[in-house]
Amino acid sequence: MKKLLLATVCLVASVFTVQAQNAPAAVNGGAVIQANKEVHDYGEIKQGGDPYCEFVLKNTGNEPLIISNAKGSCGCTVPEWSREPVMPGKSTVIKVRYDTNRPGPINKSVTITSNAKNEPNLVLRIKGNVAATAEGSTPVKAVPAGAPVDKN
Repeated sequence: MKKLLLATVCLVASVFTVQAQNAPAAVNGGAVIQANKEVHDYGEIKQGGDPYCEFVLKNTGNEPLIISNAKGSCGCTVPEWSREPVMPGKSTVIKVRYDTNRPGPINKSVTITSNAKNEPNLVLRIKGNVAATAEGSTPVKAVPAGAPVDKN
């Protein structure tokens, strides 16, 4: 009987230990970052088209979230963000500008560095394709039907 009681106590203690280790960061204290999306798909965008997209980041923790840096994977991807702390339960916007004057596929990332307990280096991605505009094409002059043709 003592062995059964000891085994039950050990089982209950191990269950509580595992649950405490898997507890969310907010329970243990700290800022927790949550993005509304991790990938923005521009789809097919025209060359020189709208270069901006936005990611909404929410602090689901119980301490202020401080975003210390946001860095694009290259110079063609430039993030903008507020330097103000994000209070618990509040959100902020990361605005990303991609240079849409570069035709071809888009596959870039933005790394958000913060004091978040769950993801101190959150990686957001942008993807899509910039369709090249037709260069060197000249508009064809429309000639009304039945009009005399200039033979010079």
